[in-house]
Formats: sequence, structure tokens, C-alpha cells
Amino acid sequence: MGVGAVGAALGEDPGTLEEVYEPYLIKEGFIKRTPRGREVTDLAYEHLHRSRFTGTGSLFE
Repeated sequence: MGVGAVGAALGEDPGTLEEVYEPYLIKEGFIKRTPRGREVTDLAYEHLHRSRFTGTGSLFE
């Protein structure tokens, strides 16, 4: 999901997400920037009490 889509879903300007929220989330270790884009880290999954690998991997679950 791109920053524009997240911004639209939250009612927030994409620039604000990149300039304010993203640096904080990176600093805390919840997201990382990769050549493929932004990725959620294992720490974020643990913080939210979620498992990264649930289900069978189907797009329709």
C-alpha cells in the first residue's frame, strides 16, 4: 500500500505521513525502507500482538 492510499484512508496529507510519522516509526523500529518500499518489521508485529505468517498465503483469506 502506498503512502497516498494510507493518507487517504486516514484523512491525512501524504506529505505529513512522510515528514512526521514515518521518521518516528523508522526510529522506533516499526517500519523500514527497502528497495521494494516500506516494510513492517517483526517488532511492529510483536507490538500489535500479530503474527506475520498467518493463514495459507491466499489473497482471498
